[in-house]
Amino acid sequence: MNKSTTIVEQLQNKYHKTEEVTNFKQMLYRSADIYRSRTAFKVKASNNNIISITYETFKKDIIYLGTSLINKGFTNKKIAVIGKNSYNWCVSYLAASIVGIVVPIDKELPTDDVINFMNVSEATCILGEQKNLASIIQSKNNLINKDTYFVFFEETENNPTLSSILQEGKKLYDSGITDFDNIEVNPDELKILLFTSGTTGNAKGVCLSQRNICSNLLSTYGIVKVKRSDLFFSVLPLHHTYECTLGFLLPIYSGASIAHCEGLRYITQNMTEYHPSVILCVPLLLEKLHKNIVKNMNKALPEKYKKENENPFSSLPFYLKKIVKNKVKNTLGGRLRVFIVGAAAANPNILSDFRALKLNSLQGYGLTECSPLVSGNTDFFQKDDSAGLPIPNVEYKIENPDSEGVGEIIVKGPNVMLGYYNNDEETKKVLKDGWFHTGDLGKIDENGYLYITGRCKSVIVTKNGKNIYPEEVEYYLNDNPLISEALVLGIHKENDDETYINAQIYPNIEAITEYLKGSVPTKEEIKKIVSDVVSSVNKKLPNYKHIKGFDIRDKEFEKTTTQKIKRYGNNTKTK
Repeated sequence: MNKSTTIVEQLQNKYHKTEEVTNFKQMLYRSADIYRSRTAFKVKASNNNIISITYETFKKDIIYLGTSLINKGFTNKKIAVIGKNSYNWCVSYLAASIVGIVVPIDKELPTDDVINFMNVSEATCILGEQKNLASIIQSKNNLINKDTYFVFFEETENNPTLSSILQEGKKLYDSGITDFDNIEVNPDELKILLFTSGTTGNAKGVCLSQRNICSNLLSTYGIVKVKRSDLFFSVLPLHHTYECTLGFLLPIYSGASIAHCEGLRYITQNMTEYHPSVILCVPLLLEKLHKNIVKNMNKALPEKYKKENENPFSSLPFYLKKIVKNKVKNTLGGRLRVFIVGAAAANPNILSDFRALKLNSLQGYGLTECSPLVSGNTDFFQKDDSAGLPIPNVEYKIENPDSEGVGEIIVKGPNVMLGYYNNDEETKKVLKDGWFHTGDLGKIDENGYLYITGRCKSVIVTKNGKNIYPEEVEYYLNDNPLISEALVLGIHKENDDETYINAQIYPNIEAITEYLKGSVPTKEEIKKIVSDVVSSVNKKLPNYKHIKGFDIRDKEFEKTTTQKIKRYGNNTKTK
């Protein structure tokens, strides 16, 4: 008797069919040819009217911008893009990545870090919003490349603007200069450079090729069908590969439409304006929506069906369930059919609650180094407490599993990065024999489902999917002479699943004694001085990276033979 097929094997026989693309230019021209007059973007005009931008117009804008960038000498140069999610961002990203190497930068970073990334990447041009560019120009002396070319998304006096550059490019293109059309993109060379940390001392650049990302969007399409009628509501920042690959490039490949959220406080309003069908989100957003839905359900239902602080849906009679489903769908714009959830682990009960409301919620697992998706729940198989099954053409396995099957997750596939920018040492640590070592701990069940059980690397992931690199916060703490050593941890409090930043601090008693002009410090004085240091460090960091609590150690941290602080054992015990 033949052995019954596994779920992974069954999934391989169900993949949605895809048409191969290996680079962004090929994808753009293909989509503009097939979906020419269809809506690629819905954009709110200054009078609040929503206008549609077709695939043909999108392609032309990229050609015109690209033509102008070529004319200004930016072929094969690093071109940075910074700003909130917008049509301008999307045009700039694709033009920059086809003409040169695109460097997407987080608009929330302090100006010093943005300048550092531009210096490290040797960016010669940056396109972005006035708020970001103006602050860079104020600190222009810190830029290594003094001739950096700035292009403003908004209309400003005495500065090149995106609209003026597009007009220049159009004139050149219409006059017969078709260099952009003639570009041949090598799908396997560095074309996207992303930085994983905001610390000047710890910036790590992830080098991706266009084949890396194209393979990932094709794999995703294979397991989650995107319809031409779909509208993707873009909420998460586009400089992350998660939103960029799955919330921007995937719908463009698929002939769907995109609308950008105006900000977190406008989510509900924008959803009723744009009527989205697909949303990429982090667990925190899903939890907030779930909480509001349950609250409104309990308000509206007859008294006998209400359940205080609980979801009453499962106990409702059939006819009421139908009414509730329709009402919930209408509050989310009327067309929503799927949430794609990533960046942190989601509550499986919330995922199943949404599915009961006919709102598919698919959780996955990925990393920037994997372009980003590695595994996911699919149109065909779902297991809400897992990170799903391997996406097409990608393998994962557990290295050195313990007695419970838990070990480091390692990944192989066309989505795995080229390496870290100008950092062979770090690249060799994670890329071994074609396998990428994720630094994450997990296990795989008998059906091939992946479960993330922890992190053997130090990155801390908050509930809303923000990555915090402890080394970044430690850099600022250790930079203060009153601190001898510091270790930053993510901790959880009782009955609270948010992650809080806690610092274990070994103070420099000698420096503190000198600071107090020779008097031996009391415990209270040490605590007050360390508290002041923590406050000063918090001022240099965005809110989500703030140290929420600290413990003062009375002895040095345990260290490895190479004198690195151990990130486990007694060092991680908080008081």
